This record gives sequence, structure tokens and C-alpha cells, in this order.
Amino acid sequence: MACTGFSSTCLFEVSLVHYEGLRFTQRVQMLSTACMPKCYNLATTKKYKTIKAMASPNVAAPQREKDPKKRVVITGMGLVSVFGSDIDVFYNKLLEGESGISLIDRFDASSFPVRFGGQIRDFSSQGYIDCENDRRLDDCSRYCLVAGKRALEDANLGYEALNNMDKTKIGVLVGTGMGGVSSINNAVDALTHRGHEKINQFFIPYTINMSSALLAIDTGLMGPNYSISTACATANYCFCAASHHIRSGEADIMVVGGTEASIIPSGVGGFVACRALSQRNDEPKKASRPWDKNRDGFVIGEGAGVLIMESLESATERGARIIAEYLGGAITCDAHHMTDPRSDGFGVSSCISKGLQDAGVSPEEVNYVNAHATSTLAGDLAEVNAIKKVFKDTSELKMNGTKSMIGHCLGAAGGLEAIATIKAITTGWLHPTINQENLEEDVTIDTVPNFKKKHEVSVAISNSFGFGGHNSVVVFAPFKP
Repeated sequence: MACTGFSSTCLFEVSLVHYEGLRFTQRVQMLSTACMPKCYNLATTKKYKTIKAMASPNVAAPQREKDPKKRVVITGMGLVSVFGSDIDVFYNKLLEGESGISLIDRFDASSFPVRFGGQIRDFSSQGYIDCENDRRLDDCSRYCLVAGKRALEDANLGYEALNNMDKTKIGVLVGTGMGGVSSINNAVDALTHRGHEKINQFFIPYTINMSSALLAIDTGLMGPNYSISTACATANYCFCAASHHIRSGEADIMVVGGTEASIIPSGVGGFVACRALSQRNDEPKKASRPWDKNRDGFVIGEGAGVLIMESLESATERGARIIAEYLGGAITCDAHHMTDPRSDGFGVSSCISKGLQDAGVSPEEVNYVNAHATSTLAGDLAEVNAIKKVFKDTSELKMNGTKSMIGHCLGAAGGLEAIATIKAITTGWLHPTINQENLEEDVTIDTVPNFKKKHEVSVAISNSFGFGGHNSVVVFAPFKP
């Protein structure tokens, strides 16, 4: 590379440190030692920025948060799932290795190439939603309201308790990947067959952001309130965002998670068109099989998972039961492809590394991963590659896939899997990854195949990734005063 105006040459070495500790040395030819700064800028800035963007900053030994105003704890959990709305029933079903996948009967799926999913049945909103709203709400919002209110109850934050608190310091952040798809479907049907006059007046409000708002309206919570939509990474993005609101002092308590209700013709049909779903119609309970050589796509699911995240100071002042601690998290983007992950797993591995850094945790402390593990051909191995890059010694690491039993609940997946992760911490039992019959050779980590295992969790991470290359990792641990 030439720099005009100089006659002699030299070599200048630039050393960069990759996030995994690998060193990159770039030799830049220069025409004079006197022009080194100028030539370095001209010759290497573009490439340096490219490499720097792929590198993590030098990090000292991780320091865990000690300020009670900034420590974030979990004080309540609520869900709606294919196994019902009781937390213990949900986790016990997972421990038993029971599949919640069945043939779809909510609509006539006989002409679809995929006719099964994690369909919620016998859902009841009694005691949580009044009859008038229950009739007109999209299921996406119904699931959110029930899961959110059950989480508040679990945290001893019922109506009476909330009325004695500063509600401007309590926020709601429940996201969704697809939103009110039934409302959208019904509006299109009305417009097509009966005219615009027949479109439901609630069509626009019920589509994307209203679940968080409705929960806040019902409970009077006036803190930060919005909805994030980052496909299947949504709930984890919400957890990360909520922790920032708490640590910055904007909120003392956040009601956080994800909700989804997409098992309708357009939802299933859309994923069929993406060629993302398993077509194992003859044995649906065996269709979701993370890391198995015979996997052929994910199984669509639905539900909601909500946590109460609270500053340790707030929880202590009100005498709350502390279930676990949220240590930190991170989000990154693959910047690679709309639906396919990077095969080298770099976007994911850097997200895990940044999440651990935010949590003040070294890789050696982590001994459990609740994996994204959708049962897709590319995604499963990309995630494993990323995990193996970060955790050099995986001999003591356990990794399981909740989706093997409940399917992929899209925007709600991270919420339900966070609850499964926290239950693993509190019970000391890991649920199995079912349908493990022919494991991929590259998967050398213990996937807890087919049967539960006793395992004392020191630090756990829960991974969620979404279309668009959205990566998210959250870190939980047992609470220690």
C-alpha cells in the first residue's frame, strides 16, 4: 500500500485480540517510519474497524453487581402453556419427559402438510379477564393477561398490595413475535368478503403492542410500558431491557416476558411456506428432536411466560420471596441472513460472551444451558458450535432443549424457557431433552437425553435466537445475599 511523497519503506505490525483470545497480526507496508501514523490510518482503518467489530474489548476478571439498587432478582413467575397455567405442573411435566405436542383441531388442518403443534387446550381466563374482554381479545393478549397476573400473584403483588405502592415505578414489558395474528386474519377476512365497514374496531389496537398496555391498564401500573418484537428472541430481549430500567432507577419492578398465539391457518401456513416446520405427521410427539440426526424442522407452539423482575432493594423492603437472581444478559445480531444462522456461530458466541461479561460471570462458573435448540438442521449445530467456543471445557456442562416437549413458542419461547431455567435452579433437577435417538457426532455436551438428571446449578444461561439474526442470552443464578 503506497503513500505518496515518501521514498523508503517499513513494516508496521498491528496486533488485535479476538474475543476468544486468538491474536490477529496485520502487517502494513509503509513508505517511511515518519509517516507511520498517517499510513496506518489510510491503509488499515477500514480493515481494523472490521476486525474490531468482531472483537470484544479487553475485559478484566468479571465483577458481579453488589449494589442492591442494581441487583435484579426474580420474585414471581406466571405462564400459560400446553401443560396448563400452573408453574409446578408445567415443570413436573417437563421432568417426566412428557410431550405436549398433538394434532391440531382448532381449525381444519387436513389439507396442510403440517397438521400438529403445541396447541393450548382447555385454557381458562376465569378470575383474570372479565367476560366482555374475554370474548373480544386476541388469544395473544389473553395469554399475556393470565400469565402476567399470575406472576404478580406469585410475587405477592395482588391488587391490594399494588394499591399501596408507587405504581409509577412498576412497568410492564411483554413482547410478542407475531402479535394478534387472529385479529389480523379476521380483519383481512372481513375486508375481503364483507367490506371495510365490517372490520372490528379493535383490529388495530390488538395487533402488536397492546398486550403490555392491557396488562398495565388492568393493574394500574404506570412505569415503563412497551412491547418488543424480535421474532423468537423477543422475551429475552424484554428481560435485558427490563433490567436496564431497574438498574437505571427508572423502575423498581418490571413485569416481563413474551406471549404468542399463532396456531391458526395463516400462522401455520406461513411457517410451512418458510419450510421451517417438521412434517412428522405420523408421530407428532417425536417431531421435535433437537440435535438428533433425523430432525426435520421445528414444531410450532404457543403460550406466554412472564417473570417479575425487581431490584433487590425493593424486594427486601417489601419482604418478598426471592426465587432466583438475574445476573445479566446481552443481545447481538448475526448480520448474515434473514432466517439462517451463521454456520460458525460467531453471532451467538459473542452474545454469550457479552452476556457473561454483563453478568460478571466467567465461563467456568456456568454449568447449565437451556438451549434455543429448535430442532432445525442448521440452527442446532450453529448453537452447539458457539457454546463450545465460549466454554472450552464442557465436561461438567449440561444442556437441554425445552422445545422438545412444548414446541417452539416463538416470541413466548424465552419466557417459558426462563421459567424452566429458574425451576432447574430451585429444584436441582434438569428436565430431559426427549427424542434423543441418534445424536449428532459434533454434539459432545451432555444434552440430558430422554431422562431427567439431578444437577445443582451454579450459574445458568438461557439462549433465544430469532429470524433476522437476533441473538439474546440471559444469565440466572441462585440468589445469594
